[in-house]
Amino acid sequence: MTDRKVAILGAGSWGTTFAKIIADGGSDVTLWARRPELAREISESKRNSDYLPGINLPRSLKASAHLEQVLDGASQVFVSIPSQTLRDNLRQFRSLIPADAVVISLMKGVEKGSGFRMSEVIEQELEIGDDRVAVASGPNLALEIAKEQPTAAVISSANLETATSVAMTATNPYFRSFVNTDVIGTEFGGVLKNLIAVAIGIVDGVGYGENTKASIITRGLVEMTDFAVAFGARPETLSGLAGLGDLIATCQSPLSRNNTAGRLLGQGYSFSDVVKQMNQTAEGLASVAPILELAKAKGVDMPIVSQVGEVLAGTLNPRDIAPHLTTDPMPQGE
Repeated sequence: MTDRKVAILGAGSWGTTFAKIIADGGSDVTLWARRPELAREISESKRNSDYLPGINLPRSLKASAHLEQVLDGASQVFVSIPSQTLRDNLRQFRSLIPADAVVISLMKGVEKGSGFRMSEVIEQELEIGDDRVAVASGPNLALEIAKEQPTAAVISSANLETATSVAMTATNPYFRSFVNTDVIGTEFGGVLKNLIAVAIGIVDGVGYGENTKASIITRGLVEMTDFAVAFGARPETLSGLAGLGDLIATCQSPLSRNNTAGRLLGQGYSFSDVVKQMNQTAEGLASVAPILELAKAKGVDMPIVSQVGEVLAGTLNPRDIAPHLTTDPMPQGE
């Protein structure tokens, strides 16, 4: 156990899994759960039966429903709460976050209305510099990692020392963290792959096969890269863990919430019915509209995401999505 104290805000599947990652890496970790009964179960039984059934959590992992207790003395604060509630939550948290703590976003969404990435919301609401903010992204399906199946992630910060310090915290025998300073590319990669995963889920729910899905994944990566580069990202970031790696994992796994949401849409459920059925937030559903607004402002063409938006709005039959996604009036190259 190191003398580094780490706080995790949010005890859903990903927040709890990341707490396990860090505890297994040797840090002193306290997890904040909004509900006292969940905090009690994690601390006493070392289980989170709501979000990670069947997983034994580290004996060293602590949880509390009291923010003051969780944040007191923390040198790194990882945030894993729904993206659309982040700003309001930060306003409640900010007086309790230690003045020198690094704040790390585990979220993959953009804010409705503003279009801000999660790191930007953190900087604004906490009034801290980008050298104290980092983001984590990669092919990270929570349940697989909780089962200690090996994988990797990217920790990105404008400050390389910050990214390296956080990566050291988030590394253990089954989880390896790499670093970069391309926050824009790393963050948008995590957001955009969710939208493509919804599209994959839709065509899967309709009953289309592997050719259709491979076409969407391939063209989807092009859309992701074009969009992120237009906002200042490095193209190579989108071909790495935070882009292609995350895209493959999210599109192919039934564990993906965004894939599951898309599949329900493809089976004919309405957007409101899908939201009711989902036990946890599928960030891709909330990100479609703000991403399309940002793309329009930059003149970036996103046919796949546009078609997903039409399905969500109920203006496009899910069965009609694939021909639009995989063809182009004037096909050029790959």
